[in-house]
Amino acid sequence: MEPPVERVRISQAAKDQLIKLKRVTKIDQWNILCRWAFCRSLVEPTLPSPVAIPADSNVEMTWQVFGGAIGDLLIVALKQRCHTDDLNLDNETLATQFRLHLHRGIGYLAANPSIKSSEDLITTTGLTSTEVIQYEDPN
Repeated sequence: MEPPVERVRISQAAKDQLIKLKRVTKIDQWNILCRWAFCRSLVEPTLPSPVAIPADSNVEMTWQVFGGAIGDLLIVALKQRCHTDDLNLDNETLATQFRLHLHRGIGYLAANPSIKSSEDLITTTGLTSTEVIQYEDPN
């Protein structure tokens, strides 16, 4: 499945927020935190604000690194969200919405004072520990 972007680039502001999240959650990989952030934004009922997002930090990863084993599922989730929001499913719209959701999600996670550990990320999603443990990586 074709990803919305080949390379995921993060703004400096988002990098600073991710550094905070890395410190409090002890999750040291950008891609894992970014996946959580992207999914966190997708569940919000409103569209992300259409703001310009600079790619002005040195945090960059390929889509394959960002998505990992669930990369195709993330693409499907983005397309479904765009469809639900009555947006076009062309490459430019998908890329823009991906960046907006990713950065909005990073902001939401970083601003959440109840996130003080990796377990708190799970709690903020509404999943139980059992549901997370039961997930098996298909690869």
